Amino acid sequence: MPVKIQNGLPAARTLARENVFVMTEDRALTQDIRPLRILVLNLMPTKITTETQLLRVLGNTPLQAEVAFLRTGSYQSKNTDPKHLEAFYRTFDDVKDERWDGLIITGAPVEQMPFGQVNYWDELVRIFEWAKTNVFSTFCICWAAQAALYYYYGIEKEPVDSKVFGVFEHQTRDPKNKLMRGFDDVFFAPHSRHTTIDVADVEACRSVEVLADSQEVGLYLAASTDGRIVFATGHSEYDSDTLKLEYERDIAAGKTIEVPKNYFLDDDPSKPVIVRWRAHANLLYSNWLNYCVYQETPYDLAKLK
Repeated sequence: MPVKIQNGLPAARTLARENVFVMTEDRALTQDIRPLRILVLNLMPTKITTETQLLRVLGNTPLQAEVAFLRTGSYQSKNTDPKHLEAFYRTFDDVKDERWDGLIITGAPVEQMPFGQVNYWDELVRIFEWAKTNVFSTFCICWAAQAALYYYYGIEKEPVDSKVFGVFEHQTRDPKNKLMRGFDDVFFAPHSRHTTIDVADVEACRSVEVLADSQEVGLYLAASTDGRIVFATGHSEYDSDTLKLEYERDIAAGKTIEVPKNYFLDDDPSKPVIVRWRAHANLLYSNWLNYCVYQETPYDLAKLK
C-alpha cells in the first residue's frame, strides 16, 4: 500500500522513478479506508532530501499512510525555499488540536549544543508534551532520539572523542520485541553524530528497553516499554550517497574529517559505496508502522489515550 502525500510534493517524482508506490490526495479520495495519519517534524536542513528518504521507507510497507510535514514556527530554515515550506509544511499551531497515529521527528545538526540553547527547544518541548496525548507512537531519529531520552527520562547525551561516522555493525538485543521481528542477530546502520548515549544509562531506566547496540558506537535502538516512543540514534533512512556527500562537503570546506567507516569499498573514497543497511531500514519502518502503530492505534483517533 502507498503513502498518501500532498499533490505536487517534489519527492513524488523521485519515488515514482524508483517504483516506490505513493498516492496523491486526488487518488486517495477514491478509496474507502482509513490511512494511518503520520506527521513528520523535519528538523534537517536538507528538507526535500529528508522528505524523500522517509517517504521511501514508509512507502515500502503494506499499509497506507497519510503523511504530512511539520516545521518549527520559532525557527525559520535557511536552506529550504520558503515557497516549498509554505506549500507543504504546517506549524505546531496548525496541528496542536489534532490527533495522529504516528509522529516522526528527524535529526538536526545541533547535537553539540546544550539542549536548552537550541533555538527551537521550547517549541520541541511543547511537541514532546503534546505527543503524550495526541500521538499514538513517536519515532525519534539521531539528535531527536537524544533529545527525547533527555526530556522524557533525564538521560544525558555525551560527547565523543571523534565523530561517529560510517556504517556500523549492531547486535539485536531483544529479538522477541515486536519492533525487532525479522531482524538478523547482526545488522548494519549508518551513523553521523558527535555525541552518544551511554547504554548503561538507558539500561538503568526501567521505562526504556535497549533493543540494539554496537560494540563500536554504543546505543542504536531503544523503545519505551509500552512501545509508544522509539529511539534510533542512527540514520537507517539515509540514501546510498548521503555519507559520501557529507564527507565531500566537509573536505571541500577544509574540515578535518575521517573517511566514513565500512562505507566505501576497502574504505577507499575513490571506490564505490557498499550499501549494507537498506533491508534493515525497510524492516525497521515496516515494523514500526505495523506493530507499534497500525496494530495498536484506535480506529477512531478521538479515543486515543
